[in-house]
Amino acid sequence: MTTFAYCRVSTLDQDTTIQEEALRKAYPDAVVRTEKASGTTTEGRPVLELILEMVGAGDKVVVWKLDRLARNMNDLTNIVQVLEDKGSSLEILDQNIDTATAAGKAFLQMLGVFAEFETNLRKERQLAGIAKAKQEGKYRGKQATINAEKVKELKADGMGATAIAKELGIGRASVYRLLGA
Repeated sequence: MTTFAYCRVSTLDQDTTIQEEALRKAYPDAVVRTEKASGTTTEGRPVLELILEMVGAGDKVVVWKLDRLARNMNDLTNIVQVLEDKGSSLEILDQNIDTATAAGKAFLQMLGVFAEFETNLRKERQLAGIAKAKQEGKYRGKQATINAEKVKELKADGMGATAIAKELGIGRASVYRLLGA
């Protein structure tokens, strides 16, 4: 029986040390794997994919907190199903949830629903804040970082799209978009 400890942070400047320490304290012999990737989906998380491939009957996957593994019910349900199909289980350390038990499965599903609800509320608050700021004239979206006039000027001087892109340090697609081509 192998215990796989999975640690994840969203950005390169974040650190998994707190997660790793907690997991190693609980499971000193665990195989610890870390990943720096967004948790909004399971897509683009090769370390998680590898763990889910490697896990077998009697094995356990342990995470520090639920949001380190999944942020929506669909992903959480899929992960738990993969583990269940392989005869393995999931443990969320800080909430003391273990899917090897019926109570653990039920509690995990409830937490997953609340985690997704919290994410949806955060999105709604953000959209409401943006709408209010727009209404007050305080929000204008992301400001243009490319000087469209300079692109047109260089084109008028006979430069091609590739040369303009290189000169201004922008993508060729941006040049074409600004020139209406």
